[in-house]
Amino acid sequence: MMVLGLSFIAACGIRYSFSGGSIPADMKTVTIHFIENQAPIVYPTLSETLTERLKARIRTQSRLSQVANDGDGVFEGKITNYTIGPAAVEAGTDRAALNRLTITVMIKYTNSIQPEDDFELPFTRYKDFSSATQPIQVQEEQIVKDIVEMLTEDIYNRAFANW
Repeated sequence: MMVLGLSFIAACGIRYSFSGGSIPADMKTVTIHFIENQAPIVYPTLSETLTERLKARIRTQSRLSQVANDGDGVFEGKITNYTIGPAAVEAGTDRAALNRLTITVMIKYTNSIQPEDDFELPFTRYKDFSSATQPIQVQEEQIVKDIVEMLTEDIYNRAFANW
């Protein structure tokens, strides 16, 4: 019965993977353009980190080959926001008890196999942290990595899992 169900799914032209993604059966390649940083505050390695992490996620969680141009799926985008601000204020003071680092990226995805799956959307993620024990400069690299991980998961899921 399970084999029959999987055969039916394959016959519909959609390939399902056990990592949660669905990629059209005839989609073979993907192009991921460099994601430029156009935020008012620029974290120096954010563009490269985000671009490379998205490439790595697609490489490890799909069967798609990455090509420099004209892939069946194309990702392009820009970082539009990078902010650090207070998330919670200490009682009785005007000091931040928690701070929040927020990153927003605008991603355009073009799917030449199934154009109805195209999108151009902002993706925003944040992480709260305390600067009481360590200054932001000490924590920032790890916080950025954590946020980039969440962003690439969101982008991948939107493109290939239709979430």
